[in-house]
Amino acid sequence: MTTTAQDEINLYVFAVRAALGDLPESLRDELLEDLPEHLAEVLADGGGTLTERLGSPEAYAADLRGTAGFVGGFPDPPGRTHQLLELRDQALVRLNSVDARLGPLLGYSRVSEFLVLLRPAWWVLRGYLAAMVLAWMLDDSGQPIGLLPRIGGSEVVALLLLGIGVLGSIWLGRRSLRLSRWPRMSLYAASVILVLVALGGFTSADSSTRDANYTDVNYDNPYSNIEDLFVYDEQGRLITNARIFDQNGEPLRLGNPYCYDDAGNYNEVQTLTYPYCPSRAPYRLPSQADPSRSAAPAESADPADEAPGRTGPGPVPAPPGSSRISPSATPAPGPSAGVAATSAAPR
Repeated sequence: MTTTAQDEINLYVFAVRAALGDLPESLRDELLEDLPEHLAEVLADGGGTLTERLGSPEAYAADLRGTAGFVGGFPDPPGRTHQLLELRDQALVRLNSVDARLGPLLGYSRVSEFLVLLRPAWWVLRGYLAAMVLAWMLDDSGQPIGLLPRIGGSEVVALLLLGIGVLGSIWLGRRSLRLSRWPRMSLYAASVILVLVALGGFTSADSSTRDANYTDVNYDNPYSNIEDLFVYDEQGRLITNARIFDQNGEPLRLGNPYCYDDAGNYNEVQTLTYPYCPSRAPYRLPSQADPSRSAAPAESADPADEAPGRTGPGPVPAPPGSSRISPSATPAPGPSAGVAATSAAPR
């Protein structure tokens, strides 16, 4: 055995003896008679130091104190449960240290004193969270619950459930301090689970709210099939080279700026005015020539087609104060036309 191991055994035995200092010397010597040999066997098995294998000397002395007056060997190395308890004790010691250090930042000697004042607020919040989780489990309407625990979209049920949850949580909170250890630990565990579920729900609701501009968009665009745009004036005449702007002066671009030329080629339109293909106009007055063809001589056009107020096929209205002559009474062209017109005039 090395000197280092022997020193560790001596220090451990000395600490255990000091922890049993209140016992009679004869009883203490009896308890510690074979302790060095036992510690040597523990070290020979390997697996860590004596403190790691057997716990602190004070805890080991407490186990020895319990065996006083009984026949038996030394306590065996603690199992995993004992190690977990030690880890818990160490964590509590560190939490108490943090509690004492951070307390003055809040104006109290300990943070726990400040948290005690927030206990009623937590009772109300716990009741609200419990009502929300219950509504989420029972609601099958497919509608968003919102900020109230609605079931089937009913606000009356939401307010009733909210009141029951808050009052029940306050009642339970006032009596939780008188609960025994295990019921109190069960309540703490349920509260932790409730908080985790609530955090998940709030995260999901926040994500849905932030992405509302994308998820609520109707992608069924009624103008997705538009290829060209034709603009007509109030008299039903097609307007070519038209430009359309929105309220901000931005030009609107609809359709597909491609058109077939006279040779049948599909070419891009460079002007970006409407219509792209005037020859495909769905409506056109008889007086309007095909914009895709060359315009006819001006003297060959019928003057009646350009009369004001013309909106479609039919007779042209006569100007005010003039006599209306039906097309059937119009004299045939020829030398007698002037005579007929003269004879028809009033004398």
